[in-house]
Amino acid sequence: LHVLRLETTAGRPNSDPFRCLPELCKNARRFCHPSSVPLLFARLSYRQPKRRPIMQEMTHYLNGEHVKGTSGRFADVMNPATGEVQAKVPLANGEELNKAVEYAAAAQPAWAATNPQRRARVLMKFVSLLNRDMDKLAEALSREHGKTLPDAAGDVQRGLEVVEYCIGAPELLKGDFTDSAGPGIDMYSMRQALGVTAGITPFNFPAMIPMWMFAPAIACGNAFILKPSERDPSVPLMLAELLEEAGLPKGILQVVNGDKEAVDAILHHDVIQSVGFVGSTPIAEYIYATGCANGKRVQCFGGAKNHMIIMPDADMDQAADALIGAGYGAAGERCMAISVAVPVGDETADRLIEKLVPRIEKLKVGPYTSGNDVDYGPVVTAAAKANIERLVQSGIDQGAELVVDGRDFKLQGYENGYFVGPHLFDRATKDMDIYQQEIFGPVLTCVRAKDYEEAIGLAMDHEYGNGTAIFTRDGDAARDFANRINVGMVGVNVPIPVPLAYHTFGGWKKSVFGDLNQHGPDAFKFYTRTKTVTARWPSGIKEGGEFSIPVME
Repeated sequence: LHVLRLETTAGRPNSDPFRCLPELCKNARRFCHPSSVPLLFARLSYRQPKRRPIMQEMTHYLNGEHVKGTSGRFADVMNPATGEVQAKVPLANGEELNKAVEYAAAAQPAWAATNPQRRARVLMKFVSLLNRDMDKLAEALSREHGKTLPDAAGDVQRGLEVVEYCIGAPELLKGDFTDSAGPGIDMYSMRQALGVTAGITPFNFPAMIPMWMFAPAIACGNAFILKPSERDPSVPLMLAELLEEAGLPKGILQVVNGDKEAVDAILHHDVIQSVGFVGSTPIAEYIYATGCANGKRVQCFGGAKNHMIIMPDADMDQAADALIGAGYGAAGERCMAISVAVPVGDETADRLIEKLVPRIEKLKVGPYTSGNDVDYGPVVTAAAKANIERLVQSGIDQGAELVVDGRDFKLQGYENGYFVGPHLFDRATKDMDIYQQEIFGPVLTCVRAKDYEEAIGLAMDHEYGNGTAIFTRDGDAARDFANRINVGMVGVNVPIPVPLAYHTFGGWKKSVFGDLNQHGPDAFKFYTRTKTVTARWPSGIKEGGEFSIPVME
């Protein structure tokens, strides 16, 4: 036994089990008959089969505590790099949602009555904790979503910047005051919290979009119920923990994991005053219509098909580099991804394609664990991969030229992962599915325009109007484009024109449903109601009552 133990601790268990048999037999005579030694040795050298790891069961976050789901329904949380299930997330039912609303409604009045500067201090501490745990948050995000670590850290950072903006709540929530609006009359307006608010957020930005919603809502004095994507729920739960560590009272932020049942419970709950949503256009339309029908304030942000116009005078290397990052970053799973390149003129198109092809062929695709030089990772699910492949095939069938073909891409050791090779189509037309539909994958489509007017017309005629860009050295063309285009966010020599936190984010046409944009000043309008007070403190009403509508004298 002593000899066997030495063999094992030396790091060679079972490597040559019978090498130590003579010594074992000699020592075993002291304790047992020699005939029993082979049986004893066989038992000791038997290699136990590997036990399957216990599946992690995730939770909701209610009233400051992790709470197990009670509905009995779960969704798989996948590792998109391997195609393996790594956790189970509970899917809430109506009763669980009701409990979250109950906690939020009980906590909200005291929070709304808290000095806005004190509320801002909680957000200040939250920013510090986000910076402290940036690497941890990015790793958790990458593990469930699949995006690279630098991209995941950027996801957290763009959310953090909105939190920083919301620290200015004491200034942003100030009302207006008019002294002596009439004889002995003062008039003033104030912004007051709505009460209990809610947000339904997408899988592609599991840190940024939740913070875009709950940071201004909380800064304004509301309670907030977050229904994150069930595909990557870890980071929203971690954010809730950090906010409590920062000093947020229990019940102000609830995280309720779920699917359509939880969404419908939110939309029909009388206590919830507002709903924010980011996702696909069909679901955005449904949430907007249902929420409004139930008397809620609703803002919904839907799909996109972002065009980038490349003028003949553009710096072609700059344009090509911009298209690579904007088209293939995050595997194309961005609502602000450039998915359509519109070069003006065949000569411009030929030069652009010549620049793009070698750049695309050099893209490094792999899991986030392969290092920071990976350009993009897998898409989020097998269904997403299948949809991309379907649309690529439709492009081929409908006559587009597949210049870079990523269909045969395989990554050794990750054959079951949801990796999609980069694709480049040329000579697509506006009647093709790859032009009309949002692919949400690493597929760039080139649609050639004969002149500037045709190019701008393509972007203006498309049903989506989230973002767009023009690359040119011509200031007159750039000004004309920015003024005429019916798209919400415009870049001039900037491929992904996502506004900074102190401006607002939002598209036009079927990319948005609602009147106000996300973050910036619009967020403080969305999460508050304006109340106007007319106050009179006379020494006494001497003339008796007035029965006509008062007018300014």
